[in-house]
Amino acid sequence: MATEESFKLPDLGEGLADAELLHWHVAVGDTVTLNQVIAEVETAKAAVELPSPYAGQVLALHVAEGETVMVGTPIITFQLSGDHAQSETKAAEERVPVLVGYGATAGTSSRRNGRPRPALRGTPHSAPAVPPGGPTASPTPPAAVPAPTSPAPTSPAPSAAPRSPVPLAPARPLAKPLVRKLARDNGVDLTTVRGTGPDGIVTRQDLLDHLAGSAAPTPSAASSAASSAAPSVAPSVAPATDGEERIPIRGVRRATAQAMVRSAFTAPTVTEFITVDVTPTMDLLKRLRGSTYLDGVRLTMLAFVAKAMLSALRRNPTLNSSWDEEAQEIVLKRYVNLGIATATPRGLMVPNLKYVGDYDLISLARALEQLTETAREGRATPADLSGGTISITNVGVFGVDSGTPILNPGEAAILCLGAVREQPWVHEGQLAVRWVTTLSLSFDHRLVDGEQGSRFLSDIAATLATG
Repeated sequence: MATEESFKLPDLGEGLADAELLHWHVAVGDTVTLNQVIAEVETAKAAVELPSPYAGQVLALHVAEGETVMVGTPIITFQLSGDHAQSETKAAEERVPVLVGYGATAGTSSRRNGRPRPALRGTPHSAPAVPPGGPTASPTPPAAVPAPTSPAPTSPAPSAAPRSPVPLAPARPLAKPLVRKLARDNGVDLTTVRGTGPDGIVTRQDLLDHLAGSAAPTPSAASSAASSAAPSVAPSVAPATDGEERIPIRGVRRATAQAMVRSAFTAPTVTEFITVDVTPTMDLLKRLRGSTYLDGVRLTMLAFVAKAMLSALRRNPTLNSSWDEEAQEIVLKRYVNLGIATATPRGLMVPNLKYVGDYDLISLARALEQLTETAREGRATPADLSGGTISITNVGVFGVDSGTPILNPGEAAILCLGAVREQPWVHEGQLAVRWVTTLSLSFDHRLVDGEQGSRFLSDIAATLATG
């Protein structure tokens, strides 16, 4: 006997109350297997793929792409058939939350950080209206019972209202989140792009080749195409009006804004600066880059700064601490989770390297390259973006000399690396051209005294000045 089961958006970790549904990987009528990826959602932390908790056929999709959904809201309904439907349902209930390492623990699913979650919507998440001239009836479920030939008897209405599935394109091309965003930004339908990656996945190069080879449509053609392909849901970016464009604040951008405001108005921040001759470090960097021993290792100035920072932390441990307001305690961390501020297509992220206090320079360089690449490709997980103890931001890559960075909430300090430039400098009593940079350090004055912050910054500068 067939059974219908709905899958609700699970708690994806960190007590997040909602998520934006980026893409559906299935359509109504598709047959899915257990743990098959059915959708991709974006939380305030990261983009996450949702595996299916059921094996069966898709009856309805209750959420449109681009919509923000509260945790606990049904997003998809499956039809389970056969003798295993009941056991499959029970097994699925035991599996939810379905993401390994995510989800609420027992007794906490309805609370967020000790407080009740925001109330879920009082009515089911309805599908968008069918466009004018479109079909008015819902698609017939794959296992629909034949309609009776005699008139229907008068009887009480069924308790469950018919679902209104979201109309979707029949097939979705495979592509990573970064490629999908690039396609959206350039108005490209990925179904028109030939994928050359594994299993036909559309790569970034495929999209760039497509953009380079396609001619711009005429205004009339573009207008016609836009009207014929008008989506049934509101676009994620509102159209420009009177020279303005309105972009919804959601996902990483919203989380970043909230974190920065919370930090700015919670932690009394002090910023100090030091300008240092880093010529010895630059000379060492050039020598190491030319070494065959380091083939395949992308060594950068950031790696040297990070290593100097880790060394200075051993002598100045208060910079690796946090403030516990509730307990009225300063928490000294005996481990270092080093955050690296990274500009990504989804906004600023600060993923962190876990337990790197004892890393050597080469291990640190490899880990930094992998971490930033993962973040820029949109593959950073909530675990990558939480638990940091101290951070570095590199504004020098943009040609900026210095800055006053804002602390990440829960951290005591953040170091800013400015551009490394050749400048006139007095060296050994003579005017010379040297490699010079400016470091700035912002720290929480509740945790770090001026002397401690100054010594920490001076230690880092001294290491870089000696190579």
